Amino acid sequence: MKTRILSGIVLAVVTLASHLFGGPVLFAVCMVISLIGMMELYRLVNVHKDMLGIVGYITAMLYYAGVYFDRTEYGLAAIVAGFMAVMFVYVARYPKYKANEVMLTYFGIIYLAVMISYIFRVRELNGGIYLVWLIYICSWINDTFAYFTGITLGRKGNHKMTPNLSPKKSFEGLFGGIIGSAVVGAVYGAFAGRFIDGLENSVLLFAIVSAVGAALSVVGDLSASAIKRNYGIKDYGKLIPGHGGILDRYDSVIFTAPVVYYLIEFLNTIL
Repeated sequence: MKTRILSGIVLAVVTLASHLFGGPVLFAVCMVISLIGMMELYRLVNVHKDMLGIVGYITAMLYYAGVYFDRTEYGLAAIVAGFMAVMFVYVARYPKYKANEVMLTYFGIIYLAVMISYIFRVRELNGGIYLVWLIYICSWINDTFAYFTGITLGRKGNHKMTPNLSPKKSFEGLFGGIIGSAVVGAVYGAFAGRFIDGLENSVLLFAIVSAVGAALSVVGDLSASAIKRNYGIKDYGKLIPGHGGILDRYDSVIFTAPVVYYLIEFLNTIL
């Protein structure tokens, strides 16, 4: 437990510092997190040090270059070129690689590089230094409320959400997490909204974003768990002592970051 707490503190400090600095610092952190997460995923099919994995890493870095310079067309070109490169390696080295290895390689580019890049994208928005924390209200705050709601109400109701995948998760915990995130988001909106120019109805906006993001963060958590179950592993890695690998800690953030970005962009125009 001591190790878990200490590593959690270190992770929190790194997250806080990189998000406050933003710019090149956060960009580098997001890219490194993506590459490590890809390596953890590729390790499942043993391509993390192979040509197929290298193509995945290069594609991710080229995509991030497009993100950094705010050139969407470059990022999309990198994704398309990466697909072609992965398929080229597949046919050129046939029958060395199996179809599932090839598909997981390309999946990793979208799952880790593209999805995590939205942390940086949110930070780059107007008022991003305040908006970026919604990603963690949707994920980590949601986890906390879901846990305590689940162990109190879940024991009585015992309404299991996905008994074959995650027996401890209950619908009580799900709704507790969503409501808790919405409340925290609304309170945070009342504070942060005053510092963001052009942001209307920040309390309602932050509450909606937090609630929707919290609901989808559960999908992110369960998706990562499903992959682990399929490959018969407990954790993706040991990078973060007491927590596992990058994917074990950022599984829900992978889903909440894009949700926060697009909901803010859309809702701010109609609320």
